[in-house]
Amino acid sequence: MLGLLIQEKERQEIQYLLKREMDEILFDLKDSRIDHIVKRAMEERYKILFNLFTRVAPHTECVKYILASNTKKKEM
Repeated sequence: MLGLLIQEKERQEIQYLLKREMDEILFDLKDSRIDHIVKRAMEERYKILFNLFTRVAPHTECVKYILASNTKKKEM
């Protein structure tokens, strides 16, 4: 386990970067041209980013980025 002390401005920057990266992955998951194996890897990366996001973002922001398992299977 690691601890991290950051300033509020740094927390906001980390939150912003994670949101942009997760938004990009969500957009790419909707692309039908991307192979399902690649999408599976993208979903794993999304889960890691989301776990990091939950540590720096308020709950109201996290709810917006919860990946529904039923939705993602329909999109594939």
